[in-house]
Amino acid sequence: MLFFIPAKEDSDNESNNVIPEDPLARNAYSNEPNDLDLTHDRLKTLEGLGLERFTGLKRLCLRQNHIKQIQCLETLSLLEDLDLYDNLIQKVDNLDQVVTLRSLDLSFNKIKKIEGVAALVNLTDIYFVQNRLSVIDNLSSLVNLTNLELGANKIRKIENLGSLVNLEQLWLGKNKISKLEGLDQLKKLKILSIQSNRIVKLEGLDGLESLEELYVSHNGVSRIEGLEKNSKLRVVDVIANRISTLENLAHLTALEELWASSNQLSSFDEVTNELENLAGLHTVYFEHNPLQTSQPSTYRNRIRLLLPQLRQLDASLIRAN
Repeated sequence: MLFFIPAKEDSDNESNNVIPEDPLARNAYSNEPNDLDLTHDRLKTLEGLGLERFTGLKRLCLRQNHIKQIQCLETLSLLEDLDLYDNLIQKVDNLDQVVTLRSLDLSFNKIKKIEGVAALVNLTDIYFVQNRLSVIDNLSSLVNLTNLELGANKIRKIENLGSLVNLEQLWLGKNKISKLEGLDQLKKLKILSIQSNRIVKLEGLDGLESLEELYVSHNGVSRIEGLEKNSKLRVVDVIANRISTLENLAHLTALEELWASSNQLSSFDEVTNELENLAGLHTVYFEHNPLQTSQPSTYRNRIRLLLPQLRQLDASLIRAN
């Protein structure tokens, strides 16, 4: 059952988080919903909401409020999904008793340190997007984690992830990371996104034997390399780097999509040598390379002839003959 508490219209009620006392509201509370949505409800605190009455609550959404402190959740013994996206939280605490949590979203807050989550050993998904984190730490007990989102922070080093042996997705875009490292133990990792960082070399990926999608766009990479052990790769994104040679891709027989726009690629022979035998390849992006800019009138037809297996070139679908 999904239940919404409407935004407060009365300014006096707003400051104290007063729950509307009308028959419909009381009836809804008595039904003990398992999904409670308080999005954009101008809440400043969780005190006074009477959350303890929701003994069957499994999902609590508190997005886009003005909450500064996590509190009043200790009685929610069945809670699995807690969404605090876009609030004013500075410190993660008071979650030790909510051990049933499987998903925790703390994105778009003011958090400077990962803490207060060690007891949440059932978590599979955790989100810290757009906070003020500078170090990856205090996650070692979260061995069931499959999805870790740390994008848009101030992180400079990939570290302290060795115990997350079940991790399948790691999102590190828009940080200050200069080296690919600390990934060797992530044998189940399928998606690695490290876009918009300070990476200059593809390395440290040998242990990622399950890797299927690699996103390294908007960095300073000069060569495609270090992918010898990543034979399951389906998507490689190197858009907006400094790559001048198309190389070291021919062995990726599972490759389906190659995104390489806005580099310095100029050789059609390299396109043939590296990609023509990749039967599953259906999408490539080469626009804003010398391949395209030096011969704009013939570029598209030449690529189509060289790679007849393609279904999409840049942003346009290729019509079947």
